[in-house]
Amino acid sequence: MKKQFMCKDFEKVGATIAVTPCDVVEEADITFSCVADPQAAKEMVFGNCGVLHCPSLEGKGYVEMTSIDADTSHDIVEAVSGKGGRYLEAQVVRLVVSPWYCDVICCAGDIGNASKMNAVLQVVGGVSLAALAEGLALADRAGLSQADLLDVLALTPLASPHLILKGRAMIESSYSTHQPLTHMQKDLKLALGLGDALEQSLPLTATTNEIFKHAKRLGYANHDVAAVYIRARF
Repeated sequence: MKKQFMCKDFEKVGATIAVTPCDVVEEADITFSCVADPQAAKEMVFGNCGVLHCPSLEGKGYVEMTSIDADTSHDIVEAVSGKGGRYLEAQVVRLVVSPWYCDVICCAGDIGNASKMNAVLQVVGGVSLAALAEGLALADRAGLSQADLLDVLALTPLASPHLILKGRAMIESSYSTHQPLTHMQKDLKLALGLGDALEQSLPLTATTNEIFKHAKRLGYANHDVAAVYIRARF
């Protein structure tokens, strides 16, 4: 955790507080990293007092949970394995109803595959949320009940727990943060970078990215992704 005072409750139940990433790795057999973006993930490893400042990583495991691009993942695995450590990609897929009740999804294969898979999933999630926001805005403008729209949606093959949950949040203007809007926009940006590298056209993703960027400019960066509705509504 970036702020030491946030660790106090953990310390009370027996956790050891370490000041730097290097200190954490020296204290633990397995280290989990979940930070803001690829640059922050690399800083944890290559930065001042980062993981690579440990004399050896023999017998150590490093689990990267940050949404990163495949190139960053390759850089980190080379650094960790070069010092004798083991590396695992385990990106958090933020499209579950609750982080406390979710499944572990295994994606075996080369380093970078999990990052690519996460990027693709975020594309589907981001485009779907933007479409839901526009649909709710259109229903409201057309004089239809948004609650009725969600009820009808729930009866169709288009329904998913995630969309229904976010739809209710949009209707109720309840934007307490489960998945920060800025994180979704960051993931869409990573997906566009992957598309550019592979020369894959992603017009819907590009448009959706601009929609989320606009919502950020309206001041909703740190609100839940459901706040993208504000951009569609107004």
